[in-house]
Amino acid sequence: MLCLPGCRVFSTEKPWSHYYCFCPPGPVRMLAILTAKFQSFSMLRHHVVSPLLTCVMLICHARCCLLDSIGAAESFKHVHHFSNKSNLDHGYCERKIKMSSFRAWSLSSESFVATLPVDPIRENSVREVRDCIFSVAFPAPFTSRVFLVAVSKDVLEDILDLDVSVKETDDFLQLVSGGKVVLGSTPLAHRYGGHQFGSWAGQLGDGRAHLIGVYTNRYGERWELQLKGSGKTPYSRNGDGRAVLRSSLREFLCSEAMHYLGIPTSRAASLVVSDDDVWRDQFYNGSIKKERGAVVLRVAKSWFRIGSLEILAHSGELDLQRTLLDFVIQEHFPSVNMNDSNRYLDFFSRVVLETANLIALWMSVGFAHGVCNTDNFSLLSITIDYGPFGFMESYDPNFVPNTSDDERRYKIGNQANVGMFNLNKLLQSLNPLLDPRQKQLAFQILEGYSEHYYTRFTELFRTKLGLLGESVDDNYLIAFLLRLMEDTKADFTMAFRQLSEITQDQLKELRIPQGFWALQDLSKHKFFSDWVTMYLLRLGRNIGDSDSKRRKRMTAVNPRYVLRNWMAESALQKAEMNDFSEVHLLQEVLRHPFQRQSAAEKAGYSLRPPTWARDLKVSCSS
Repeated sequence: MLCLPGCRVFSTEKPWSHYYCFCPPGPVRMLAILTAKFQSFSMLRHHVVSPLLTCVMLICHARCCLLDSIGAAESFKHVHHFSNKSNLDHGYCERKIKMSSFRAWSLSSESFVATLPVDPIRENSVREVRDCIFSVAFPAPFTSRVFLVAVSKDVLEDILDLDVSVKETDDFLQLVSGGKVVLGSTPLAHRYGGHQFGSWAGQLGDGRAHLIGVYTNRYGERWELQLKGSGKTPYSRNGDGRAVLRSSLREFLCSEAMHYLGIPTSRAASLVVSDDDVWRDQFYNGSIKKERGAVVLRVAKSWFRIGSLEILAHSGELDLQRTLLDFVIQEHFPSVNMNDSNRYLDFFSRVVLETANLIALWMSVGFAHGVCNTDNFSLLSITIDYGPFGFMESYDPNFVPNTSDDERRYKIGNQANVGMFNLNKLLQSLNPLLDPRQKQLAFQILEGYSEHYYTRFTELFRTKLGLLGESVDDNYLIAFLLRLMEDTKADFTMAFRQLSEITQDQLKELRIPQGFWALQDLSKHKFFSDWVTMYLLRLGRNIGDSDSKRRKRMTAVNPRYVLRNWMAESALQKAEMNDFSEVHLLQEVLRHPFQRQSAAEKAGYSLRPPTWARDLKVSCSS
């Protein structure tokens, strides 16, 4: 699309009505929009550029050059795009990838407040809220000095269009710590409910999080920005609305680590810590300790979750539930036809499929979420709300990272079942909006969840083992290996990684290299040689394959580094003393989890976990 200086037009699949143009109000904006529509009409029908468009392009180019020459075009540049359709070189003024200030950067809450009802009560007091999706709530600034612990360069530059140098500005520190609200945006707290540990918990909501606005970036992507730990809201219940460095550091690191592992997830833009005192009983044993308050700026395409619909169904607010559901589908499920009477079925089918995919991906990297309540399950099937999570070390289907989970409901081996439970609760919420035939079809869709999950699980583990194609024995081969790992307590991550690095000749001769400690543990099993024989026979059926190709494939999907709890704890202990060096080291290492890195090796991130790590515990307060 072409547009005028200071503007950028984005388009979606639907023509004309879905163009977005970043222009100041007035004639410039109107001309830009008209130009974009004219170009769309002209190029689609005639594949030519009109004289008017050529004129606008030349004016745009001239003005861009003028602005650049006087240093006034900090946020814009003139670029050219070659179109195969017209064989012409088009110029347009485009927002630069990186902005070093907030002068041309903006947030908006308009898409929410114009469509979804907001609580008419503006008092920020804890209460039962009805007949709305959001409450207006402003972040509470810290009262002491604030330190910027870390930022995600990729989130700033690739999602938020900000140059990483912006982190040095006071405006940035004020924004990400809750001290300053972007002009034009209204901070909101979301109302939702949920089933927690299997029981309906009633109204929950954003008790310590503020949605500070939506940013539409240069790709036309909408990202919702949320501060976590930024103060009380009407949904804070008995809480203080704060988060501590311990939990915030873990969320910041893990959300970014999961992204680079290829797991759908929310992202983290920044982490700040203050000298404000926050009191926490970490393990709910009466031992209250003083900790430091912290805030994470996290971003996601959406923060709506299963509990967002549950609260409306439980409260009988069906018209509002329909409004929210239509909003979510229209914004985030483009494959669902809004004019189809079966749109809620199509929506549910997508959520079932993607939830199965997400949990299978968790399992493929040994990730246990720790608190899989319905209020923590995204409608977009991304990983959100990092709390008492953990990456499994010794393989154990009963692994529970959350010491608060006395009944082991959310052990890693039960996550797929919990996914089914949560989807069933989603279906119960949708039922009032479905006719009898649709209810029956929806139940059949839910019944298909298990097949989706096991199919995806098998695909992922087949890939982890470097297997090409499918074989009837693959499920047995995978299950056999996992049983050996369980019996020997072999390290999950490193066993798969070392299988990726060892040669077939070494395996055949059972010659395990000295540094392959996880495989050495696994090889102590009396049936290990039997499994190796089966594995090598299966690899031999990989048509057109070689051992070097196998190892290359496997090292690309089996990480060498994951965020083990002891690594986060080590970084935390230093961060408490304002030494953020290990936070930064982990950031860099976890950006490339599949590549061997000298700094990571020196830090021992691929060695056996230290003995002191055996006593580490995390809880819902983490």
